[in-house]
This record gives sequence, structure tokens and C-alpha cells, in this order.
Amino acid sequence: MLYHFSEVSDIQAFIPREKQNRAEFPAVVWAIDEEHEYSYYFPRDCPRIICKKTDTISDENKDKFFKHSNADIIVTVESSWYSRITNQIMYRYHFDDTNFELFDSTAGYYISYQVTKPLHIDRMDCLMDRLFKKGIELRFTPNLYSLRESILTSDFKEFGIHRFNNATEI
Repeated sequence: MLYHFSEVSDIQAFIPREKQNRAEFPAVVWAIDEEHEYSYYFPRDCPRIICKKTDTISDENKDKFFKHSNADIIVTVESSWYSRITNQIMYRYHFDDTNFELFDSTAGYYISYQVTKPLHIDRMDCLMDRLFKKGIELRFTPNLYSLRESILTSDFKEFGIHRFNNATEI
């Protein structure tokens, strides 16, 4: 089963679209697998950084990014998004995975070049509680720039940076 998350509750069909930040990429329908769906338990435009601890993480990166945590996944967002996350309702659209192909295994992204109709729609609230139930640590910070810089200047590879264009400029 694959999913698409939206703030819109009544999408009848997903039509392939070009990705805004990848004009050279063909029009597709994007989906995510169950293992990685937590990365979409946020308002669409919420900037966030996701760090995953894996068996291959170096001691240096474990110390740098996970020193004070027992969690294997840490999601960091800007404090100004707290109330929006708390009040956000998301809709999880279920897709049959037949017409999808794996695009990025690290992020759990799949793509389809065909119009896709959802099999089922779930209304999802209490998004932070859902993260906590999965054992994910949620951190709030006034600004994401220093964490992003630390990640990008390291050799750490198990991360995701989402909607950073919406981060508060320093």
C-alpha cells in the first residue's frame, strides 16, 4: 500500500503533475510508503529536517546528531509551526501500488505516470501523538539553518530536508 497526504479532503483522482522544483522531470503522481509516511504528518508547507539513525552511522555523526536521544528518528521543525501542527488535519489517500515504481528508497518515494484514483481516504488528526506512538522524537527550534548547515557539511546521509524554502531566514 502506498499513500499520498493532503490537506484537501475530497480529491477524486490524482493527475500527474510536474514538480515545482524539478522542471526537467516528467509529470508524475507522487506517493510514499508506510515506513516513511510520518514525514508527512505536518502541514504541507512546514519546513522540517528528518534525521535517521542507521546501523551504518559513524560514531561522529551519532554523537553529533543523536547524542541526547534514544530515538532512531528525529524530526526538527521551527517553533513558529507548533500551533499549526497541533491543529492540522491531514488526509491520507491509499493507493494500489501496481502502477507505481520506486523513485527513492531512502525517502520511501514512489512515482506513477498515470492518473491514480484513491482506494480509501483516512482523516488524520493528533499528528504529534502519531509521531510519538512511532517512537519518533519531535524537536522545535526557532530556526532550522544551523541544523541544515551541520548536516550538509557532514558526511551524514540519512536525512531529509522538506520545504526548506519556507524556513525563517536568519
